[in-house]
This record gives sequence, C-alpha cells and structure tokens, in this order.
Amino acid sequence: MTQQGAALQNYNNELVKCIEDLCIKRDELNKQIRLEEEEKVKLQNEIRLLTEKLARINENLARKMASRNEFDKTIAETEAAYMKILESSQTLLNVLKKEAGNLTKATDTKSSVTKES
Repeated sequence: MTQQGAALQNYNNELVKCIEDLCIKRDELNKQIRLEEEEKVKLQNEIRLLTEKLARINENLARKMASRNEFDKTIAETEAAYMKILESSQTLLNVLKKEAGNLTKATDTKSSVTKES
C-alpha cells in the first residue's frame, strides 16, 4: 500500500507540475496576444491617419488639377485671341500699304498732269 501511495503521490506531483507548466504557457500566450492586440490597434490608427492624409492629398490634387485646367483654357483662349489680333494687324497693314500706294499713284498722276500743262 505504501508503494501505491508513493505512486499516487508521484502522479499527483506530475499532474500539478503539468498544470503549472500549462498555466505558464497560457500566461506567455496571453502576453503575446496582448502585445499583438496593441500592435494591431497601433497599425489601425496609422492606417486611419494615412487614409485621412491620402484623402486630403487627393482633394488638394483635384483642386490643383482643376486650377491647372483653367490656366490651360485661359492660355489657349488668350493665344487664339492674340493670333486673331496679329492676323487683323497684318490685314490692316496690307490694306494701308495698298491704299498708300494708290494715293501715291494718284498724287504722282496729278503732279505729272499739272507739270504737262
């Protein structure tokens, strides 16, 4: 019977030791879980901040692109109007030269008629 009691005591000691080992492993696992949950919260916060920053950048880009498009439109319209002014100036210069030539011919013709008389 003492042998059986000793065996029972050994089994009990081993059982207690196994339970203690399991508790230690569970505590280590709980610590790892807590650390990873903290990391998860940190990463989620960083993602939220980066998402907000990305949204702000996208809004700024959209505004700047719209402004650039307005600049492009204004420049194109201004260049087109300027080309029309240049064409009109050239046309006016050609008409003026032609009229000046006609006036010179008319004046020269009158001068020659007056001299011949």
